[in-house]
Amino acid sequence: MKVILSTDVINLGEEGDVRVVADGYARNYLIPKKLAVPYNSQTVRQFEHKKEAIEARKDEKRKVALGLKEQLQAEELTFSMSAGESGKLFGSVTPTMIAEELAKRGYEIDRRRIEIPADHIRSTGEFEARVKLYGQEEVLLTVNVVPLEE
Repeated sequence: MKVILSTDVINLGEEGDVRVVADGYARNYLIPKKLAVPYNSQTVRQFEHKKEAIEARKDEKRKVALGLKEQLQAEELTFSMSAGESGKLFGSVTPTMIAEELAKRGYEIDRRRIEIPADHIRSTGEFEARVKLYGQEEVLLTVNVVPLEE
């Protein structure tokens, strides 16, 4: 089914983009949650009238993403976790934990936009997490995991 996105949808596209998605995905998720509208002549005309406003919002989001990228490049996260003698953690560092730590520092980033190797970190050391900001903008964030001092 062909749809026009009403808002930005992670891993699908930006507001105003035309996408072809599975019928069930469109009928059961995108359209009921008002994330997209069916592609037809009426909705195309509506989005043509809104095109300038949509482009202005996209430009603003790109500018914000660039500023955020510069700020995040300077950040380094450190997690103190319980670990065995070999450096293996009793637990793991997840994208949710990274998002919470960034929120404490004043950055509101969705956990789904944070990618770490194998979806979690299970040992001590230094790792890189990829944070997708907007469009093609992304930043590599340094994550240090140290054993908890008891």
